[in-house]
Amino acid sequence: MKIGRLTISDRASAGAYADRSGPEIESVLREMFGATAHFIAAIVADDAELISAALCELADEEGCHLIVTTGGTGISARDVTPEATRRVIEKELPGFGEAMRMAALTQVPTAILSRATAGTRGRCLIVNLPGKPTAVRECLSRLGPALREGVAHLRGEDPHSPVRQSSPSHE
Repeated sequence: MKIGRLTISDRASAGAYADRSGPEIESVLREMFGATAHFIAAIVADDAELISAALCELADEEGCHLIVTTGGTGISARDVTPEATRRVIEKELPGFGEAMRMAALTQVPTAILSRATAGTRGRCLIVNLPGKPTAVRECLSRLGPALREGVAHLRGEDPHSPVRQSSPSHE
């Protein structure tokens, strides 16, 4: 399974600090999908055109089954990840963002400021996450069953097949 992880950060893309959220995505998803998951990593600045182009490249050219973004989901002027995602998706899946906000709200009272969303592009599921590594782990852990089932549907597989249920690393 091909998974794209896209870090969206002006500072990380300029090399001003190390990306910690992108590697955390990979760590959590490797636990979830198994060692056979193949990751393609990218970092772009908080720019809607760059984000949209990276999402299209990962989905269309690289053939990723899942793309997880981190960063750019807040309300500052440079936070444009949801807008860039909406430009390229075909079907929006607002439940992903709603679930993340509701789960985080019990721990972080400002979680409702997140504008994270999700959707599909062709046979690829795209999910926006917040930019903090701890939020990445918490959100992905909550979304695990929906990620597995969504990717299976998009790949034309039966998500309820006994083979899929017993083998998280199923390619």
